[in-house]
Amino acid sequence: MIKLKGTHFQIKVWKYLKKIPRGKVKTYLEVAKAVRKPKSVRAVANAIARNPYPPVIPCHRVIRTDGRLGGYSGRGGIKTKRKLLKKEGFSF
Repeated sequence: MIKLKGTHFQIKVWKYLKKIPRGKVKTYLEVAKAVRKPKSVRAVANAIARNPYPPVIPCHRVIRTDGRLGGYSGRGGIKTKRKLLKKEGFSF
């Protein structure tokens, strides 16, 4: 088990990310609503960008509301995000 180090808000977001099933995605807005901060989409995006354990904490499963991928702070950036989602069976 990983000992998460971050703010209370970041840890709340990261724990929620672990609940997103393989091959499924959520939007930053959906994550914000799920952590009961529906107006904090930008804060959610910042918490996700600071994820210290990609892809163990699957931040690659979060996309923009317009369907575009958004960013990925893990090694390899957006190319890795696309590859991880494809590997999990998510179709674009």
